[in-house]
Amino acid sequence: MDSAKLTLDPAFEVGPVGKRLFGSFVEHMGRCVYTGVFEPGHPRAGEDGLRRDVIELTREMGVTTVRYPGGNFVSNYEWEDGVGPASERPTRLDLAWKQIETNAFGLDEFMTWLREVDAEPVMAVNLGTRGVKEARDLVEYANFPGGTRWSDLRIKHGVPEPYGIRVWCLGNEMDGPWQIGGKTADEYGRLAYEAAKAMRRVDPGLELIACGSSNMRIPTFGSWEATVLEHCYDQVDYISAHSYYDPVGGGRADFLASAVEMEQQIEGVIATADHVAAKLGSGKRLKVSFDEWNVWSQSLFGGENSLDWEHAPRIIEEEYDVAGAAVVGSLLITLLNHADRVGIACQAQLANVIAPIRTEPGGPAWRQTIFHPFALTAAHARGRILRVQATAPAMPTERYGEVPVLATAATLDDDRLAVFAVNRGDRPLPVEIDLRGLPRATDLSHVTVADDDTGARNTESEPRRVEPRAADGAKIDRDRLTAVLPPVSFNLLRARLS
Repeated sequence: MDSAKLTLDPAFEVGPVGKRLFGSFVEHMGRCVYTGVFEPGHPRAGEDGLRRDVIELTREMGVTTVRYPGGNFVSNYEWEDGVGPASERPTRLDLAWKQIETNAFGLDEFMTWLREVDAEPVMAVNLGTRGVKEARDLVEYANFPGGTRWSDLRIKHGVPEPYGIRVWCLGNEMDGPWQIGGKTADEYGRLAYEAAKAMRRVDPGLELIACGSSNMRIPTFGSWEATVLEHCYDQVDYISAHSYYDPVGGGRADFLASAVEMEQQIEGVIATADHVAAKLGSGKRLKVSFDEWNVWSQSLFGGENSLDWEHAPRIIEEEYDVAGAAVVGSLLITLLNHADRVGIACQAQLANVIAPIRTEPGGPAWRQTIFHPFALTAAHARGRILRVQATAPAMPTERYGEVPVLATAATLDDDRLAVFAVNRGDRPLPVEIDLRGLPRATDLSHVTVADDDTGARNTESEPRRVEPRAADGAKIDRDRLTAVLPPVSFNLLRARLS
């Protein structure tokens, strides 16, 4: 087989497109915050120190949800350090990334920035070095109207109305040996239960995320989720999943097929959560919060001990190529195809650190290649996600065996059809889409993120080397849509239905 065939039918769907699938992540790590989203004195920064060029790119990217302040950072963080007058805030050692943290940017600045980008917060609490009381106090500061110690302090800091933060992470990667204040599954499960209970006493409307395993390859994967959820199942709404996909840690085919691993992880976490529900006799069904995912050459990182004590150092500033954009596109497709059980997803991180947006201090901001599949999917995935029936050629991989060269998802919104497709292969892929179950399709467009050089990157000197471009040759003949997908590419096919 040298071509792919898809069948679409509006009677078969995954579910609605969830707004929170298009999330990002801002952690106090490297230059994500300082000289990333926040740089007082920059030509494009306002009096609040927020870089307007980064705000504009974040809005263009379509980010709907932002997780903050970590990540590993949160497990040694004292949230009180990041509120109130900046001149009175202490400088601390961040043990996660061996950085000097000035706390010039904290909760109040983050919420101001979030209003500018028009996104929803996902706030993490420290369950590493701190616990129930500090988590409860933070909810009171952020969400209680007034008349109490912490809510009145917020008002004193110039924020009269509650922030109303709905979604909260109960710690971060607590099974990771690198985590400050790490826990066993039993220890964390009990702590998560008690923290959730206290937080809900302050604000009953919270949505809470329990920490799942740090990644699929850690020895605790599966058993960790099962034990943790037996303790706190009834108090939480989501279980988290994290994973990074390494372009240099294995073969090229393995990297291009990374979404297979994401799919396996999602299905494994869901199976474990549903097992616990059955064991407890609960009719409640948890969703997955895949709140850290991206492409990262993690095998090249020397670990925290390789770092020196600095403020906002240049660390893990990945430069992405076209192949990385194709993989990111396939990961987004996987999230769409599991949106019935994945309720939140956050690409890590937003600026500079393994990020779609790069900046220079005092200089420009630009879009990396991985910016484009995210922006196109966030802009055009609307309405209902259709369950695509596909046949496609296979490619051999060492890690996953035979994998289809095509990854695809489709959405239907009133009179608009959008098909998202990644060609993982090294040759052009003809695609035929059977539209018999749909109304007549017209006004077809095909946009692709591709390049003759799959190693092409966007840089400060050449920021527009790789951009979405119109592709030729796509056509509709009655109830059949045909197109050719370039090698190693992300593609968006759109049509109007009448």
